[in-house]
Amino acid sequence: MSGPAIFIELGVADAERARAFYQGVFGWAMEPGPSGKGFVIDANGVPAGLHPGDPRANPYVFFGVDDIDAALARVRERGGEVEELDVGGEEDPENVKRFGRFKLCRDDQGSPFGLYEPPRG
Repeated sequence: MSGPAIFIELGVADAERARAFYQGVFGWAMEPGPSGKGFVIDANGVPAGLHPGDPRANPYVFFGVDDIDAALARVRERGGEVEELDVGGEEDPENVKRFGRFKLCRDDQGSPFGLYEPPRG
């Protein structure tokens, strides 16, 4: 995989309010997310997530990778940073099996982006 934009994560202050807004604007289907606090979104065929309590309220674009551990090593080798947070139980084996693996990163200038390894088989 060569890094296509493959997943979008929306950080918001209030998940229920954002759900009503985005469903009303785009008609996106949403179901409760793995943490029970946000939502998994089908954004017209593009998988997405919505999580509450993000004071920065930044959208994150996740780029697809085949091997997230190798990609994280490349981020670090090139001067980027990896946020070591386990947001919403992202490393929980059941969540990984269902949703794949996600990591938030910053490039060597501090700009945020994410890496996403889809679920295997």
